[in-house]
Amino acid sequence: MNSYKGNISALTTSGSLTLLKVKVKNATITAIVIDTPKTLDYLEIKNEVTVFFKETEVIIGKGNTENISMQNQFSGTIVSIASKELLSKLTIDSEIGKISSIITTNAVKQLDLKEGSAVKAMIKTNEILVSK
Repeated sequence: MNSYKGNISALTTSGSLTLLKVKVKNATITAIVIDTPKTLDYLEIKNEVTVFFKETEVIIGKGNTENISMQNQFSGTIVSIASKELLSKLTIDSEIGKISSIITTNAVKQLDLKEGSAVKAMIKTNEILVSK
């Protein structure tokens, strides 16, 4: 599980949903939660929270990834790849810290990923978990 501490920088509520922006180092992670500031007391601007996402939810892009709808895109460099027959675990040094990703070994080969490769780690907004 990837885990990062940050501070809430923006909140937008609609019905029972809240879109949060969490500042982590010099980057912003966007998450959506099924709660509001009225139902979850720590949903306040400037409050510290922890954001989490699974390694299997990290999509890896190489090259031009500008025209993708995912708001959570972090540039980085692959620092390690541990490959087995079906799956590979990548560790990416990014602007928010180290990100772990598990993708198919076939995808590693198709993208010609190697240690030192420049990549983008991308996570859908609805795959980010937030806690106090």
